[in-house]
Amino acid sequence: MRWKDGRRSSNVEDRRGETPSYSSAASAAPLLLRFLPALIRSKTGRTLLIVGVLVIVGGRLLGVDVLSLFLGGGGSTNQAPPSFSQQEQELADFTSVVLADTEQTWHNYFRHLGRDYREPTLVLFSGRVSSACGMATAAVGPFYCPGDQQLYIDLSFFHDLKARHGAPGDFAQAYVIAHEVGHHVQTLLGISRQVQAAGQGRSKAEVNALSVRQELQADCFAGLWGHAANTERNLLEAGDLEEALRAATAIGDDRLQREAGQRVVPDSFTHGTSAQRVRWFRTGFDGGDINACDTFSGESL
Repeated sequence: MRWKDGRRSSNVEDRRGETPSYSSAASAAPLLLRFLPALIRSKTGRTLLIVGVLVIVGGRLLGVDVLSLFLGGGGSTNQAPPSFSQQEQELADFTSVVLADTEQTWHNYFRHLGRDYREPTLVLFSGRVSSACGMATAAVGPFYCPGDQQLYIDLSFFHDLKARHGAPGDFAQAYVIAHEVGHHVQTLLGISRQVQAAGQGRSKAEVNALSVRQELQADCFAGLWGHAANTERNLLEAGDLEEALRAATAIGDDRLQREAGQRVVPDSFTHGTSAQRVRWFRTGFDGGDINACDTFSGESL
């Protein structure tokens, strides 16, 4: 990809090297709530609560998360900034440029739809991260949380994409980012809410089938971005499309189950087969038509 001269997005939040400080506080909340009524009824308890609140507020003013320190979840919020290698920083820059380019693409699409596009925030993390969807580790891979409308990526996933899944290349990485942005688009258009409502009271297999259609649409939306990046801004180089298709193939449910030594069980699929993921990415990439990304109509995927 010709990305190095591209605009960097202002919507990147770098949390690499940070340790989420309130996971212990969150896990302890039910226990605290259990004893709260008894504390309120007791004069001594009320005094302790008041003192505790004052200590916590005072600590915050001094830059210390007293509650997390007390519960074992962390300490000072004024951590020294982590240092990264040139390669790691370049990968972060690349991610920012891709996000910026998706912003341009989706602003244009939403304008044609007569709507405003609300840009998501992309959070870079290392190891584990706290989101509105809960605590997550790098093992889950990149994900989008509709609760806070943010994308979360541990950049080590891109190494796994190359080494473990055999899908190297910058456009393979860009496809992953664009796919998660596709979920944000689904949230803005109300599609995610409709899918969630449609799954109420359904069997596990039926819910999985809805998830497959939603994920394949996100692949198609990623293809729409690729189409615009290629035809409008000439960002793609020879071999880039093949990189994305190789990545889509590598993370198909059927292939992942085989690689894990498991029996292929279609009812357990949540993202679609390799062939389906390739097909829907190409649908978006080749035509650039958002109306062609309707994965919810028709029987065949």
